[in-house]
Amino acid sequence: MNDLVVYFHLFIIYSFMGWLMEVILTLFKQHKFVNRGFLIGPYCPIYGYGCLLIILLLKKYMDSPVTLFIMAIVICSILEYMTSLVMEKLFNARWWDYSDKKFNINGRICLETMLPFGILGLLIIYIINPFYMKILEKINPLILTILAIIILILFIVDNIVSFNVVKSLKTEIKIAEHDQTEEITKKIKEVLSHKSRLHKRLVDAFPHIKTRREFLKDIQNKIALKISKISKNI
Repeated sequence: MNDLVVYFHLFIIYSFMGWLMEVILTLFKQHKFVNRGFLIGPYCPIYGYGCLLIILLLKKYMDSPVTLFIMAIVICSILEYMTSLVMEKLFNARWWDYSDKKFNINGRICLETMLPFGILGLLIIYIINPFYMKILEKINPLILTILAIIILILFIVDNIVSFNVVKSLKTEIKIAEHDQTEEITKKIKEVLSHKSRLHKRLVDAFPHIKTRREFLKDIQNKIALKISKISKNI
């Protein structure tokens, strides 16, 4: 039970760190604060899950930094790919797209984001996780458990509320696609921006979101353009 509590706290810590990193990067690029991620609270669970997988599965590679680096890339890339796939199936939308990046796989993952996963794995195993474990070990187990219960309740409520907000996106996509418009995503963003602050936050958090239909059309256009260029060269 104590191990579960510790792992839950690590999950929340790394989820927060991931959220903080995303916010700082966005602040640097756009010069404004954007609450990143699917959830309302200051955490991005995909980072929490990724870090926990690294901690649980890659400790045995501590004596081989190269192997650890490669395995961290593999694990986190699979996680990112599957998250993108599942979210697209659930909500009929592509939340992020790396199609314009070199060495990408179906636009879901790319080399540019994969390499930092390896560096993150090394930092987690050798520096960051030992540091947090020392802190958690000094805290009374009862206090840790009470904190975990409180945070878990807030986390569950956040997931329920956020899921309902994201679910409304799927509804808007279905309505918009009946219009056969060329700018479905733009129309959906405009509709959501005029709803609650939670809906507007979703648009700000994922500015490059596209409906699946619009994404597939972009891919078809890119393929047609490449074929056209090849034909001209021939």
